[in-house]
Amino acid sequence: MSTVQLRRPPSGVDRPEVPRGTREFGPRLRAAAVRYGPVLLTYGVLKLAGFAVFMYLLDSAGDFRKKNPRFGGGEHAWDVLASWDGWWYQQIAEHGYDPALKPVPGATGLITLEGNSAAFFPLYPTLMRLVSECTGLGLYGAGLTVSVLASFAAALGVYAVTQRLGGHRAGLVAAGLWAVWPGSGTEWSGYSESLYTALAAWACHAVMTRRWLTAGLLTFAAGLCRPTAVALVAALAVAAVLSLRRREDGVRRPLAAVAVAPLGLFGYLAWVNYRMGDINGYSKLQDGAWAHKFDWGVHSFNVLTSIPVGHFDYLFAMPFEDVIGVCVVLMVPVLTVLLVRLRPPSVLVVYTVLSYLMVMTTQQYFGNVSRYLLPLFPLFVPLALAMRRLRWPSLATVLGMAALASGSYAGYVLFVLGVP
Repeated sequence: MSTVQLRRPPSGVDRPEVPRGTREFGPRLRAAAVRYGPVLLTYGVLKLAGFAVFMYLLDSAGDFRKKNPRFGGGEHAWDVLASWDGWWYQQIAEHGYDPALKPVPGATGLITLEGNSAAFFPLYPTLMRLVSECTGLGLYGAGLTVSVLASFAAALGVYAVTQRLGGHRAGLVAAGLWAVWPGSGTEWSGYSESLYTALAAWACHAVMTRRWLTAGLLTFAAGLCRPTAVALVAALAVAAVLSLRRREDGVRRPLAAVAVAPLGLFGYLAWVNYRMGDINGYSKLQDGAWAHKFDWGVHSFNVLTSIPVGHFDYLFAMPFEDVIGVCVVLMVPVLTVLLVRLRPPSVLVVYTVLSYLMVMTTQQYFGNVSRYLLPLFPLFVPLALAMRRLRWPSLATVLGMAALASGSYAGYVLFVLGVP
């Protein structure tokens, strides 16, 4: 019997070495796919199911064909996704800003100023323009691309935060809840909710993992996305103060994060007010052109005390949408109490409470609160921890049915029966 002997290379011949970074990249990529693949799949499947129902309802009802393309109309069902605020974002991406306070001739009611793009923050339309320039997509396609990618980034952020508090299974459930939550119809549309939630979730995760500079930069970016980022700025500041008191991370990094975090938000507001020549220009624009103003919660109180007795004689009444809004508004305090009982990091509690108070103390289209409260992702945590006890078939059934139903309550109602 013959044998085959393996020869070793001569001692003077070196084997080619694979760079260390290359050797490590493959295993890291596989580990990331194993860990985050289920998160992306869970969110994507649930969101796609709800989105398909939403598109079906739009097409079958056909109401959008009779509406102005700027206000919920269009030639095709998918055109609706870039109407309302989406129209403004496209205008900014194409033409930029020209902040001004222009009176409506002869107007004496709630709306006394012409709408101006300065009311909409710049990060989302900037990314829309950048993607359009890099890919050749039109502004509509670029905006949808940014929103969809940001929605998956938000799902990963929601998972990461929840996973630290309740484990992998709870994180998966939380990512699924992000797909079916009231107001989630804007996640795959020409709106900035997905981008803002992604930045907020990862900023909170950075605070939880004590990566202060990352948290500061993400909060800075969130401040260029939505005015409600003031709640995120405050939450980071509270967490930094507590860290300084405990002397956990030194002084420089928490203070640097606190210094950087508000620059995006207040920098944009300062620029708008300067261009308008009015130190309170942004607030005047929101009030005069959209009737959005701080009112200490008077409007919210009127709605909450009118709907239970069947009255719809308050400002901006939209019965179907407002009933959904009331359910969401009443659900938030309950979930907040359950969240606090879990004793999570302070950044999550402060962010949630302040975001909620900002919405409830503002006069606005009340039916839109389901969208305004969509970024309150910490509310998913107590639900996810409770739902993780379900077996997989039961969990799939609950989330699957919620996904199908979300095509109506989180999509169609928001875009067609209300003013998103």
